[in-house]
Amino acid sequence: MLTAGEVAGLIAATGWIVLVCVLVMVLVRLTRLLTETTRAVSDLSSRVAPLLDDVSVTVYETNRQLVAVEAITKDVKEISGHAAKLSAVTQTIFTGPLIKVSSLGYGVRRAVEARRTGRARGIGRRP
Repeated sequence: MLTAGEVAGLIAATGWIVLVCVLVMVLVRLTRLLTETTRAVSDLSSRVAPLLDDVSVTVYETNRQLVAVEAITKDVKEISGHAAKLSAVTQTIFTGPLIKVSSLGYGVRRAVEARRTGRARGIGRRP
């Protein structure tokens, strides 16, 4: 028969075997996890590189278009300034004489009315 020390050693050895088996299972699962993680990171990096290239091209094109839009905006601002100046010149050219003609017409009309009322008074006053 086995002595108490041998039974205790046998129980301890069995415990160590169970512990080692559990640790091996954990290590196997951890290895699978690390393998899958490595594979996922590899896939991700292979997909990210073209995406970053596309983003770089997009940013470059956007900057190029912004430069073109800036030039267009500058030209539109210049054209609107010219249009404002042209409007002011047109207003000066046409409104000055128009006001003068209007004033002249008003004065002539008042003079004609004054003469008519004066004749009407004069006709009735004859001696």
